[in-house]
Amino acid sequence: MDKRRYVVAIDQGTTGTTVLVLDRNLGIKAKVNREFRQIFPKPGWVEHSLDDIWASVIASLGEALRKSQVKPTEIACIGITNQRETTCLWERKSGKPLHNAIVWQDRRTSERCRELKEQGHEAHVSARTGLVIDPYFSATKAEWLLDHLPGARARAERGELALGTIDTWLIYKLTGGQVHATDVTNASRTLLLDLKSLAWDEEMLALFRVPREILPEVRPSAGPFGTTVKELFGGSIPVSGVAGDQQAAMFGQACFAPGDVKSTYGTGCFALVNTGPAAVHSSNRLLATAAYRAGDSTAYAIEGSIFIAGAVVQWVRDALRVIRDSSEIEALARTAKAADGLYFVPAFTGLGAPYWDPDARGAILGITRDTGAAEIARAALDAVCFQTRDLLDAMGRDMQAAGLGSPGTLKVDGGMVRNDWFCQRLADLTGLAVARPTVTETTALGAAYLAGLSAGVFRGFQDIVEGWALDRRFEPGLSHSGRDSLYDGWVSAVARARSQRV
Repeated sequence: MDKRRYVVAIDQGTTGTTVLVLDRNLGIKAKVNREFRQIFPKPGWVEHSLDDIWASVIASLGEALRKSQVKPTEIACIGITNQRETTCLWERKSGKPLHNAIVWQDRRTSERCRELKEQGHEAHVSARTGLVIDPYFSATKAEWLLDHLPGARARAERGELALGTIDTWLIYKLTGGQVHATDVTNASRTLLLDLKSLAWDEEMLALFRVPREILPEVRPSAGPFGTTVKELFGGSIPVSGVAGDQQAAMFGQACFAPGDVKSTYGTGCFALVNTGPAAVHSSNRLLATAAYRAGDSTAYAIEGSIFIAGAVVQWVRDALRVIRDSSEIEALARTAKAADGLYFVPAFTGLGAPYWDPDARGAILGITRDTGAAEIARAALDAVCFQTRDLLDAMGRDMQAAGLGSPGTLKVDGGMVRNDWFCQRLADLTGLAVARPTVTETTALGAAYLAGLSAGVFRGFQDIVEGWALDRRFEPGLSHSGRDSLYDGWVSAVARARSQRV
């Protein structure tokens, strides 16, 4: 009997690292989470220490193995999923970081992106990469690092440095510096990949001034990424699956058919629809992206990205201090009085899709004398629902143009969906049925599935489809006219938030 009967999933997120140890039936043997520092050097700048991230991964892995009492010789494979677009630069030989990682939320390159747009590059960039020119993506972050760190550009051109997203950093560290690689999903978020060929694009490298010598090898999402060095865990473990967090969640939600839609609610919110084996370019300022590559199967997706979702709940907790734990917002929102003219636009770091406005600023509009903490809490949750509708409406137009119909049931996951009130409100304000799975750790599950497919733990996609189980379905309960009236007010509130400039 094969002793390697467990799969480890590393979910390296924006605010913490989660490690799951799973058996072949995806039963969770252990789960460990560790948060790490958020670094804000200037307004709009967000950084992470790569050493902090690595320490959180190693500590979480070690604790998960101890809790599960699983030995390295019993682990078939490791899957990695990660915060995307966050950009790292380090010395190739020593592994020493040259700077903190620049996080996906960071807006320091807004002026550079504006300059590139004014020069007329956006249409061509979008056609090649499926993305828009925005500080969110990795290319201008990489350019900034090379331009602002003394000697970095010359060292990069000599091949002394290594660039990557967080998955690339973790693969490098886990393999003792032997592997410098990424997968197609993370690579497709850099503004440097040709979305059709899934290879680095020479024109984009020239435009963003990123030397090819520092880029990782692009590999399938399910496939070999080396083995861990024995010194880490007392045994070598294959790393055989990698995907960016949103694509991993899509995989974990078994969204394998064209038209399948999922939305993940973490720090931000990200909705993806499977468009099948062809990349469908959005006409509604959404993104085309690689969904996964496993074996001979490649799928693409249209994605809408909201920068602030769960982060607005954290703001209610930490700035207003009306709740002690994020989970308490559900009970508070339930007590809110009717306040349909109250809107909270949480543009703390600008607005993502479909607006792509890095200069928008947060606003709470429609406050009256009887507005209190409960009403603001409800407006904060409503904002996430309205932003989801922004995405779904745009996505629906792209889907219809591509012959994929309209969004149907919305599969949801992430920390926010444990809140029943929020899930029902999401159904009411979007007009779609919302399906919550029994296991909401779908990002980590997706990494485990990809790794397990490559390692032979799972027979194929059908195993994953059969493993998906519904916990609860939320049906819309609000009238069409009532829903649209509330949404019209949201659209007006967003316009007012966008009129602010700093």
